[in-house]
Amino acid sequence: MNDRTVVYSTYYNPMEANIIKAKLEDSEFACFLADENVATLNPLYNQAIGGVKLIVFERDVEAINALLAEDHSLAFESNEIIEKDESGDDKTVCEKCGSKNVGYGMATDKKYSIWATILAFLTLTTPIKANKCHHCYDCGYEFE
Repeated sequence: MNDRTVVYSTYYNPMEANIIKAKLEDSEFACFLADENVATLNPLYNQAIGGVKLIVFERDVEAINALLAEDHSLAFESNEIIEKDESGDDKTVCEKCGSKNVGYGMATDKKYSIWATILAFLTLTTPIKANKCHHCYDCGYEFE
């Protein structure tokens, strides 16, 4: 009997992870979530820790794949989401790797514009207006 555990999937939304976990537990699969408390208490650490990890037994992976593939109520999973952005287009795709695991938020590379930086320097404060962009969670590329 193989009692080895594996990370089945990773979620950046703890509620989504709990919904999947509940579905698996209802189907009598043993599973648990790792890093859920850190991601819930301090969402800013979520990307640094790699999100909430769903841990399952290796022997159950094939059966779990079949269960989640046949269940159409779980169409909100991160790789199947069809969202609308401000322009009304379908979910944004990464320009570098083609992934759909893209979010829109504060930039990490070029966080502040030159004017916000100059103003902050002159007033001896921190910049208050940060740039926003799309961020690919698979390759780390940022784009408009």
